[in-house]
Amino acid sequence: MLFLVAALMLFGAVLGTVAHAPFTFTLVAAALIAAWLGIFAFRERHGRRTH
Repeated sequence: MLFLVAALMLFGAVLGTVAHAPFTFTLVAAALIAAWLGIFAFRERHGRRTH
């Protein structure tokens, strides 16, 4: 239960930070995170096929 409360507090802090950031910065950060996750997913999928 304590972990859930801490996670929700952290989530609220992150959302609060994004709400005060400029919109263009938020879009760039979101694009970078999406690209990183896409590359990670591609490497994981490709790595499992070859081994």
